[in-house]
Amino acid sequence: ELHLDIIVDRMRREFNVEANVGKPQVAYRETIRKSDVKSDYKHAKQSGGKGQYGHVVIELSPMTEEERKSENVKDDFLFINDITGGIIPKEFIPSVEKGLRETITSGPIAGFPVVGVKVKLVFGSYHDVDSSEMAFKLAASMAFKQGFAKASPVLLEPIMKVEIVSPEDYLGDVMGDVSRRRGVLQGQDDSP
Repeated sequence: ELHLDIIVDRMRREFNVEANVGKPQVAYRETIRKSDVKSDYKHAKQSGGKGQYGHVVIELSPMTEEERKSENVKDDFLFINDITGGIIPKEFIPSVEKGLRETITSGPIAGFPVVGVKVKLVFGSYHDVDSSEMAFKLAASMAFKQGFAKASPVLLEPIMKVEIVSPEDYLGDVMGDVSRRRGVLQGQDDSP
């Protein structure tokens, strides 16, 4: 917070720029821990006229470090189309990916972005008349939400390594302050 205060003060003094500054917010993220979690969702709606039908089976896994560094990864999310033989027509595959990408912007746990997840489209089905891009997009979104819940979801909180130098008289106060902020003391050095 101190760094931000200094920068805002400098903007005001040196550049004569006013800024509305709020309280800093923690950049939480959501991810999963369990691998190879299958999720099957069939979106089927019929209301008199043309219906909606889209069926997807996806497999969720945490991404490996190699996958995270891959050039195919966009927004810390990897989509793999593992469909063979036209089970789902090619024109609906981008809709599946779009539904997934829209869903990861707001995770199911607390609404924070989802990161580090690999989703593999492994199976599905379609209807000649009732299938549409929207139906497959919705099916993918719902399959992801259901699968995410089964894949040991976790909330990620940023951590920081801090070194504090303090006189021994204030050691108790410093340790208490660090503990109140959910900090973990890893060591103590008594050297002057």
